[in-house]
Amino acid sequence: MADTTEPCRRQRLEEINAEPDSREALEGQHGQVWSTDELSRDFEVLGFLAPYVVVRRRSDGQKGSLEFQHSPRFYFGFRLD
Repeated sequence: MADTTEPCRRQRLEEINAEPDSREALEGQHGQVWSTDELSRDFEVLGFLAPYVVVRRRSDGQKGSLEFQHSPRFYFGFRLD
């Protein structure tokens, strides 16, 4: 089965990781940002498909997604599904 999202995901992955931002810069652009430890504390990870991660928020069980950059690894842009 072909992954129809692959071209869009690859493009976004290149954009995010071309010049990785600091935590402060990401917070200015996207609001709350999570490190890997913070992500584990606040979310249950359901799946990865770079540069996206599907999660369930522990506080209320809401399902959503985040984007992430590789290095330094930060997660950002939480959106409810």
